[in-house]
Amino acid sequence: MHKKHRIDGVDPVARSRSRRRALQAIYAWQLNRPTEQALIAEFAHEQAHEVADLEYFEDLVRGVLRHTAELDAALAGHLDRTVEEIDMIERAALRIAAYELIHRPDVPYRVVINEAIDSTKRFGSEHGHTYVNGVLDKAALVLRGSEAQASRTR
Repeated sequence: MHKKHRIDGVDPVARSRSRRRALQAIYAWQLNRPTEQALIAEFAHEQAHEVADLEYFEDLVRGVLRHTAELDAALAGHLDRTVEEIDMIERAALRIAAYELIHRPDVPYRVVINEAIDSTKRFGSEHGHTYVNGVLDKAALVLRGSEAQASRTR
């Protein structure tokens, strides 16, 4: 059992697991649009057996479902096609990352991008992670401008 909490109490391994589960949940939602409650119940049960951050998982899923239009609009200017034309795994990863970039300023933008890339490598198409990386690099400059700029000048 891992117990690698940071000073702020966040367990990065549990957070990563929560993001992977959230990706799977958002993917399932995109396919057949279950209710928020049914979706969270289905995946929360699996979460409990995986030692993940259930609260963070629920925040990501609820946040993406409730803010989909806002997230898609924030991504739209950085895409080379419509959101609907993006592979469903990459679309789910981009929506989760956009949610974190906009609504979770406590998570460093580099962590958001790296987690989205890792999830897409694991579940997405062969080169999907490259697309996700390119979109999120551009989106971060707009959504987290000062943080992203400061990181690039180091």
